[in-house]
Amino acid sequence: MDLSGKKILIADDSILARKQLSDLISANGSGAEFIMAANGEEAITKYREEKADIVFLDIVMPVKDGIEAVRGISGIDENALIVIVSSVGTQGQLKAALSAGAKDFIQKPLTKEQVTHVLNAYLEGES
Repeated sequence: MDLSGKKILIADDSILARKQLSDLISANGSGAEFIMAANGEEAITKYREEKADIVFLDIVMPVKDGIEAVRGISGIDENALIVIVSSVGTQGQLKAALSAGAKDFIQKPLTKEQVTHVLNAYLEGES
């Protein structure tokens, strides 16, 4: 998969989780530019500055959680491609994230197959 020129925003308070997800994305193809954020507020700010092609957000983060970040990013761009990536996921949180504008959800621990599926669904064929 050609990820050249694609901006991918990864927001998670765990640097290890951010690294793991960027590695899984890179295993699908090269050329992506990664933008990292450690909390929801940073994610909103970086999205405003960079207009990422796809955003991966953890739900549980300091300052602003993932649901608040979804709302903030969707307020900037209602067509933003936001995928929730979380190990905790009550039905209520998932429904809130989806109603706030998230397009999809993947459960931690992540697999290459999950990440590949999301990339194919949302980025494949875009130019």
